[in-house]
Amino acid sequence: MKYSVKSLGLAATTALLASPLQAQQTLDPAIADVANSGDTAWILTASALVLFMTLPGLALFYGGLVRAKNFLSVLIQCMAVVGICSLLWIVVGYTLAFGGVSNGFLGNGMNWMLANLGNVRQATFVPESSFVLFQMTFAVITPALMIGAWVERARFGWVVAFCALWSLVVYAPVTHWIWGGGWLSGLGVLDFAGGIVVHTTAGVSALVVAIMMGKRTGWPKTMMLPHSPALTVAGAAMLWVGWFGFNGGSALTATDDAAAAIINTHVAASVAALVWILIEKFKVGKPTAVGVATGAIAGLATITPAAGFVGPGASILIGASASIVCFMAVGLVKNGFKIDDSLDVFAVHGVGGMLGSLLLALFIGSGFGGIGYPEGMAFGSQFVAQLIGVGAVAIWSAVATLILGLGISFILPMRASEDDERDGLDIANHGERAWDLD
Repeated sequence: MKYSVKSLGLAATTALLASPLQAQQTLDPAIADVANSGDTAWILTASALVLFMTLPGLALFYGGLVRAKNFLSVLIQCMAVVGICSLLWIVVGYTLAFGGVSNGFLGNGMNWMLANLGNVRQATFVPESSFVLFQMTFAVITPALMIGAWVERARFGWVVAFCALWSLVVYAPVTHWIWGGGWLSGLGVLDFAGGIVVHTTAGVSALVVAIMMGKRTGWPKTMMLPHSPALTVAGAAMLWVGWFGFNGGSALTATDDAAAAIINTHVAASVAALVWILIEKFKVGKPTAVGVATGAIAGLATITPAAGFVGPGASILIGASASIVCFMAVGLVKNGFKIDDSLDVFAVHGVGGMLGSLLLALFIGSGFGGIGYPEGMAFGSQFVAQLIGVGAVAIWSAVATLILGLGISFILPMRASEDDERDGLDIANHGERAWDLD
């Protein structure tokens, strides 16, 4: 997260009229003890927008891409993951991620069950409870992103158990490393809103699970077309709007920092959506609904780590790069490596997040319209820091996912039977159908 404040508005004016001590507390977030109501309202709104991304945005985006007989299973998985990961975040996840620096790898245990929260989160002007809520929405959407890799063949029990443990073993530590004052932040790694913390972790882990779980029965010989591109586009539109809270909220202040991040987010998504369908026009002859939706998501994922650090011109280039690179990654994963990452989680989210995290090192420079390098950093050192951050997180995500996935499978089977796949997971796992066509 970016903890900078450029404008304090009415709160600063009020403090200046009150007393020198109060003014100092308001102007310096390091010692602030009274929340700014405008910042707080924005963070609460942004929290709702990010949760809206998962429910219903991601659920519909993924649900429309699967066959009709598996639609409900995607929605139920999304809701169950939100539920279990929200609960774990309150109990233990927050303190592991943000509970203060203990050894550079995990937060301390001072905030179990949200005990000992401060009036104001350090380095912000928002109540720590609001900060907890905002970060919780990130903690639930990240494991939910992985659902797209195993749709139509994963057992429900394994999904819930895996995502629950993954949120504590992978997501919480990585969050601490970069946003909680951990060892990667000490190296100068930057990630404005989750290119590494969210998209790299989820993308790499999704690829590992797809390899472990194997291909869907009949894939790739059997055509497995989306049952409702309309729902996919609707879900993508919800994600696009919700992403304003995702990236804009990561400024943690209702100032031009948030506005700049939102502008860059929208620009990158717009360009990426257009470039993707342009590529489709040349490659397959027609622009598609699924293509414009996928392109927009690729642009959103790629701009996320850089949204508050770069200028609009760089956002245009980042958006275009996102579609070109992610489009090639989709083909490479499925056609080159023959990996059934069913809904392209790694190729879009993982590759996009890593790409944006590396491009940040170039476009943060003031010569490209960015905010400029942190003190003591230049392009070379920043790029090395970003590369270390991406590499370390990717390796940790892959290794931890492999161990967790296999370990849980000894207790809860990972994959549905061929009969269940044939019947569809809606009926096999949940005894319901999404659509009563009779």
